[in-house]
Amino acid sequence: MRHAAAALGMIGGLLALLMGLVSFGYTEALYRWGELPDLAELPENVDLVRGMSVLGPLLAITGAAMAPYRALWGGLALGGAAIGLYAAFGIGAFSIFPVTMCALASMLALAARRPDRPKSHF
Repeated sequence: MRHAAAALGMIGGLLALLMGLVSFGYTEALYRWGELPDLAELPENVDLVRGMSVLGPLLAITGAAMAPYRALWGGLALGGAAIGLYAAFGIGAFSIFPVTMCALASMLALAARRPDRPKSHF
C-alpha cells in the first residue's frame, strides 16, 4: 500500500503542479493587464489560490516521497495537500483528479500500518 500511495501521490502532485502553474499565471496576468468583464475575472480567494498553487504540489510530492518509508508523515502531508487543493480550487473539471488522487494516496499511506518488509537501521 505504501508504494501505491507513493505512485498516486506523485501523479496527483504533478497534476497539481500543472494546475498550480496555470492558475498562478492566470491570476498574475489578470493583476498585470486587468480583468475583462464577463470573460476573465479574478477569483474571490486569490491569495488562497496562489498559496495553494505553490504549497499543494509541494505537500503532495513531499508526501509521496515519504510514503514508502514514513507512511504516517507522508499520509498527513498528502491529506493536507488534498484538503488545501479542495479549499482553493473546489471540485471542477481540472481539479478533480489531483484532489482525489492525493486524498486516496493519503488514505492508503495512513492505512499501511507496518513497514512492507523489516529493515535494519545499521
